[in-house]
Amino acid sequence: MKIPFTKAHGAKNDFLLTWFGDAPEGDLPAIARAICDRHTGVGADGWILVKPPQDAEAEGEIQLYNSDGSTPEISGNGTRCAAALLIKHGYAPGLVRVRTGAGVKTLRLLERRALEFQFEMNMGRPEIVSERFSLPLAAEARDVTLLSVGNPQCAVPVADFDFDWRAMGAEIESHPHFPNRTNVSFFLAVDPRTIEARFYERGAGETMSSGTGATGAAAAAVLRGQVTSPVTVITPAGPLIVYYQGDTLLIGPAVITAEGVFFA
Repeated sequence: MKIPFTKAHGAKNDFLLTWFGDAPEGDLPAIARAICDRHTGVGADGWILVKPPQDAEAEGEIQLYNSDGSTPEISGNGTRCAAALLIKHGYAPGLVRVRTGAGVKTLRLLERRALEFQFEMNMGRPEIVSERFSLPLAAEARDVTLLSVGNPQCAVPVADFDFDWRAMGAEIESHPHFPNRTNVSFFLAVDPRTIEARFYERGAGETMSSGTGATGAAAAAVLRGQVTSPVTVITPAGPLIVYYQGDTLLIGPAVITAEGVFFA
């Protein structure tokens, strides 16, 4: 079985993109685990099936699989990568509407240099579940903000990153309070318009950046009065910009890096 793919990343959060018509029939979650495996597959945080325009409401549609085969509602970085692919193949101009599991998202192309793209993506209005929630953990309860930006987010303010935040992220992701698991971001305020963040994503584990995680962390920091919009979110892969003002706008890159065929 041959599965063609395009590899792209949004701030080093990497994805493999396959046109829906080229996807094989069968156990797609198992295929996602195989193709995303960093030792025996191509390697990525997720696999995205992309459909070209199906109607007048969107220039494309995506189905996203995490590297563990689970199917999240949306990925901010992954949606930018899909938008870049649609533009590259002539399916979309500078404005791209992508149908995701969290609805149609609109992306505006700000800049393009060959296969490097910069987008402004309308993430919609965050749903605040709990601005301050005491989450019981094995060691101690943590003060967190719970919200949804199309997918569930648990944003955890921290004083520094000199602790095993990956282990805490894994504990929070699968905490009984979240029956469908949750994405986790750890953030600290650097100055009145900047936060630094680390991410532990549902179904993928640690990632170099996260579009939805950055959006959730920025919203939480604004709600707590630590920063004001626009917020620069410093990730291990570089900065993302979040405008939190009603609908939330996320500005970040998408870079197409490779094409190939995976032998499943």
